[in-house]
Amino acid sequence: MRVTDGLNNDLHPDIGNGVSLEKVDKFCYLRDKLDADGGCDSAVTARVRSAWKKFCAYLPILTVKGFSLKLKGKVYATCVNCLMHGSETWPTKVEHELKLNRTEMSMIR
Repeated sequence: MRVTDGLNNDLHPDIGNGVSLEKVDKFCYLRDKLDADGGCDSAVTARVRSAWKKFCAYLPILTVKGFSLKLKGKVYATCVNCLMHGSETWPTKVEHELKLNRTEMSMIR
């Protein structure tokens, strides 16, 4: 495998037969977003969107008065679990933690 280094330090490995790998800024791996720079901005944004999607799907259960608080608590816990899934492996910054905390507080309200 031959790796060439251009003027802007982009590496484009040649995998044989004249085929080079494409460099991308973001990609999805195991349903988690990864950034080329090693950050977790895309992963946090994707998790927040996913949690809101799940929350909106369960909103009828959370707003109707006929369901018990225990059931509503389980539904809410599912949404928070969706929000925090995989966050143990992220190199989080304070701004990411604040974004996740704001999302959870908005769901509680």
